[in-house]
Amino acid sequence: MQDDNVTIRRLGLDDYDELLALWRRSGLHSLRLQGRDSPASIARQLASGVQTILGLEVDSQLVGTVLVTHDSRKGWLNRLAVDPDHRRKDHAARLIAAAEELLHEQGIHIIAALVEHDNAPSLALFQKAGYAEIDSGIHYMTKRDSDDT
Repeated sequence: MQDDNVTIRRLGLDDYDELLALWRRSGLHSLRLQGRDSPASIARQLASGVQTILGLEVDSQLVGTVLVTHDSRKGWLNRLAVDPDHRRKDHAARLIAAAEELLHEQGIHIIAALVEHDNAPSLALFQKAGYAEIDSGIHYMTKRDSDDT
């Protein structure tokens, strides 16, 4: 996607340092640099064919990103992050739309995102994009090999 000075493209491992710097600038606090967010883990995830990292650039500078994954039936939007200096410019909405388009191209028609309970701006963003909060009594359960996974 390209619009004036805004471009959305797939990121690769060669974009890792820029991606990590953006995550840090945006305040992403769940980074696991020895585990799931290490270069080796990111490379493995990208090679799996079920994860794509989309990056939004303004004048060739990475200012937004989203990790797009699926399990062949449901798509997930993870790690949606926008540089604080570039917020409130519809960049996150553009990333959501691009992620949805990618998942639809892959035959995925159920898309979900987990939003932390104290992240009201993200909750409002996803609601504005047409996502509905489901209060179905489901509990998010996880089992991890380590805290860094």
